[in-house]
Amino acid sequence: MNIHETSPETSHDVALAGRSMPPLYYLHPLMLGPLRGWGPELARIAGLGFGGVAIPPVFATGASGNLFHVSDHNRPHPLLEAGEDGTEALSRIAAACRAEGLALCLDLIPERVAEDSTLRAQHPGWFADPAGRRPDPRTDPALRGSVRGDLRQEGLATWWAERLRLWTQAGVSGFRCEEPEEIPPEAWRRLIAAAPGARFIAWTTGLPRDVLPRLAGLGFAATASSAAWWDYRSPWLFEERDALAVIAPPLAFPEAPFGTRVAVDRHDPALRERIARRALAFAAGFGDGLLVPMGFEAGARTPLDPAHVRAGDWAWLRDNAPYDLSAALREATALARRLAPMAGGETRSVAAPGAPVAAVLRLDGRDARAAGAAALILANPDVRNSRDLMPETVLPELGGMLGGFAVPGGSSTQALVPGTPLRLEPGGVLAATAKRGRPILRDASELPAEEAVESPRIAIEAITPAVDDGRFPAKRIVGEVVAVEADIFTDGHGKLNAALLWRAADETEWREAPMTLVSNDRWSATFPLERLGRHVFAVEGWIDVFAAFRDELGKKHTAGVPVHLELEEGRRLVAAAADRAGSDIPGLAALAARLLDAADAERLALLLAPDTAAMMASADDRPHRLRSAPMPVEAERTAARFASWYEIFPRSQSGDPKRHGTFDDVIGQLSRIRAMGFDVLYFPPIHPIGRKNRKGRNNTLTPGPDDPGSPYAIGSEDGGHEALHPELGSLEDFERLRQAAADQGLELAMDFAIQCSPDHPWLREHPEWFDWRPDGTIKYAENPPKKYEDIVNVDFYAEGAMPSLWIALRDSVLFWAERGIRTFRVDNPHTKPLPFWEWMIAEVKARFPDTIFLSEAFTRPKVMYRLAKVGYSQSYTYFTWRNTKAEMQEYLTELTTTAPKEFFRPHFFVNTPDINPKFLQTSSRPGHLIRAALAATLSGLWGVYNGFELCEATPVAPGKEEYLDSEKYEIRAWDHDRPGNIVAEITRLNAIRRENPALHSHLGVTFHNAFNDSILYFGKATPDRSNCLLVAVSMDPFNAQEASFEVPLWEWGLPDHASIEAEDLMRGNRLTFAGKMQHLRLDPADLPFAIWRLRPTGTPFGA
Repeated sequence: MNIHETSPETSHDVALAGRSMPPLYYLHPLMLGPLRGWGPELARIAGLGFGGVAIPPVFATGASGNLFHVSDHNRPHPLLEAGEDGTEALSRIAAACRAEGLALCLDLIPERVAEDSTLRAQHPGWFADPAGRRPDPRTDPALRGSVRGDLRQEGLATWWAERLRLWTQAGVSGFRCEEPEEIPPEAWRRLIAAAPGARFIAWTTGLPRDVLPRLAGLGFAATASSAAWWDYRSPWLFEERDALAVIAPPLAFPEAPFGTRVAVDRHDPALRERIARRALAFAAGFGDGLLVPMGFEAGARTPLDPAHVRAGDWAWLRDNAPYDLSAALREATALARRLAPMAGGETRSVAAPGAPVAAVLRLDGRDARAAGAAALILANPDVRNSRDLMPETVLPELGGMLGGFAVPGGSSTQALVPGTPLRLEPGGVLAATAKRGRPILRDASELPAEEAVESPRIAIEAITPAVDDGRFPAKRIVGEVVAVEADIFTDGHGKLNAALLWRAADETEWREAPMTLVSNDRWSATFPLERLGRHVFAVEGWIDVFAAFRDELGKKHTAGVPVHLELEEGRRLVAAAADRAGSDIPGLAALAARLLDAADAERLALLLAPDTAAMMASADDRPHRLRSAPMPVEAERTAARFASWYEIFPRSQSGDPKRHGTFDDVIGQLSRIRAMGFDVLYFPPIHPIGRKNRKGRNNTLTPGPDDPGSPYAIGSEDGGHEALHPELGSLEDFERLRQAAADQGLELAMDFAIQCSPDHPWLREHPEWFDWRPDGTIKYAENPPKKYEDIVNVDFYAEGAMPSLWIALRDSVLFWAERGIRTFRVDNPHTKPLPFWEWMIAEVKARFPDTIFLSEAFTRPKVMYRLAKVGYSQSYTYFTWRNTKAEMQEYLTELTTTAPKEFFRPHFFVNTPDINPKFLQTSSRPGHLIRAALAATLSGLWGVYNGFELCEATPVAPGKEEYLDSEKYEIRAWDHDRPGNIVAEITRLNAIRRENPALHSHLGVTFHNAFNDSILYFGKATPDRSNCLLVAVSMDPFNAQEASFEVPLWEWGLPDHASIEAEDLMRGNRLTFAGKMQHLRLDPADLPFAIWRLRPTGTPFGA
């Protein structure tokens, strides 16, 4: 439009209305030149989505040329070529803006004018007089050439009030007030009141926090945020916003008018653009209004200059722009308008300071609980790298009443979904919006009132011991006492009582014991395990009416409160109990009769008497009684928890590698094995061995004619799992061996391996039990990286195998159980179905409750734990690969203090025919002593495979865990007197284990301080502390290790300077530990461990 054709108007229809400011474009008037050419530029601004234009003063300037140093407010700036009337010029600018739908906002600095201004000349008393003063170098250059007015002067305040009234009549909708802190509050009130239709913006950037309260309540419509200088990490921005909100909602800007450009110090145009885009998008999302300075969209690097502008500067800047942010401006103004309803609402960070992604929540009100709409502004502080936001890190901080947040983006909408990462590109900003959510409403009739009143009033929680809430039994040993605890509580101040009930699984009648309140609603009781097998227990709680009455009566009497009515209530309670009990409780009926005619004093004594409490407890009808579900406990024999195993291959017991050993040869070894202190003798499979794909020595595929093959390739023409390898002997020979072992105090343990050689009779008799391939073959077994070409596996879920295979496998175990075998080591149970094991073990133990199953499952922890839950009494562990102090301590802590302690019994085998630990391969005799000491003292169950005591540790190849010349593939002859053996040490360890009940379980371990990371130091004690040991083991097989260590005197209630007697169980001498701190040295060349049994001074050992 032709700006000269507009006429001044005294009213305007384009205003700065509403709580939020419309997006403002800050225009430098001198860069546009004469007013007659402004029309296209205003149209462009409107097209970018702005709702208003902000301009500095457009009046004649003083000698400095600075637009903010006005010399005459009645004349327009000459470069505008707008005549001689300043107010008329403003009116024409406002009209031009209105024509494009834009409001006009004018910068206002009422306390400052040019030194040579006409206003100062006319009224010199209104201004400070700098005459005669020398120039002060500390003065801001932007202020030189100006003088400060004193608006406390009535005349100056009146002049400015009239001026604002004229300007608003000319069409000015608002004022951006620079230096608002410099004007007295009463002056601001007067000025703002003079322009009731206009909105005043307090430009608060950089103001000290303690100044801001002076601006509150004066009528400002907006303030200015410092978001343009935020690092997207620090918390100060939100502290500032809270302070500004007391004055008015803060608007934001990507860079300040006449201030440093946002990316001036960046030499990479692409990086400058990215930073600018981030600053713009964040300002639009964060502020309660948006202001963008002229030139920002063109990538200007030079600040706007209020004094020095050349004709053509704007055209040159646009023509040479490194980038064009016009589209980004349209997006930003659209976002600012979209978020306008949230102006004045809650705005806060929902990400921690320094978080990888900044997250700002905006609400349409001050209370998140009542919010109807919200926005989440996300910004990536990193302009070089993308960042992922996990929505669940911020969404829970939003109040919970909002619906799903979505990020509009082109034709698609990206939702914030917990668990789904949201990618922010380098310097990216996203604005997600949400409406009030729709909560899930449940049917109120799910529990009718008639049922609700019958619901349990008592709560029973956290029962221990319980494995998966009673799905599986906790494990204990016959003769132990089971300590039961539970949280039992109810509402109000009533008294509770509780009982523990238990019985053997084959009994119908419950036995009962009272529970004791420990603290904090935790109740406890114990029951004994007198028989082998399954037991169940339950916890019962009820409201004890008489106990509550008795407690209240006693307190009131003590406080001197009259209790006549309470005594009558007590009499009635006793009478009702006597009626219920009849003659079952002697004395109760007589008590009721006595109370009927007794005086108050006698009634009080009778009702508080202990005998009365006992009779009433016996007669209690247990109102609101609640009983828990039954919890199972499995009572097993001692060997399930405490045993020392020794493993041999029977075929290697002849003493001649060319002659196959027999069961009779094994009988010849029993005394040697028992002399070392072992009580379980374990055999790998002793069944017939297949010929097809038989393995040769060292697991080769080229066996010689005399190679015996692997005993794990079970089955030949001589039979399968219920047969014996013919060269070992007959069933009668086996029975003779079993009896001879028993006579020596040794129990035989057999290997149950569910695998077949290709010659197993089952492949011929039951082909339906196997998974046949299209070419008529069966895939051989694998346990990567190991391959077992001589073995095939059955298919538990083949159509023809259910349930006949399951029954056949159970019957194989029963076959040997009927012949006196009660301990089975099961090979790789984790590769067979868990339901099968739960069913099969239950079937066997139903017939032979003393049966023990050892799980040889080196697999994932949860699978190992589940196998223990379904019935395995013992389990192989990761002990084999825990070689450092930290590793061992962490592992034992897990096994003894977390859930597995109730059901998982670790069996610490130091080696196996399949596992030649790398630790042993290079550590020679000291390494074997270290591992023996650890296994024998940390667990009640430990095992040795023949050859360990001889320090046999040569691997089949470097880095491999298999033995060279492994007995799995050949017959060996062993020299049991080989020099350098550790037979004597193992024998002593087993003797120490037998003598000290503290070593009969993995439980009861406490790790103490030994100040050397190569020395593991711990205590083992029985629950009653009648047997207490301290054990120190060097984890270094090569070097002597020394450490100061703490004797835990506090466990005996002794002070740090006390003494305690100790017996060195390996060396057989006695000593006194005087004081808490002691020192030890462990030399692998001598003995790399020490075991002490402790007693307080003066208490004899064995007492």
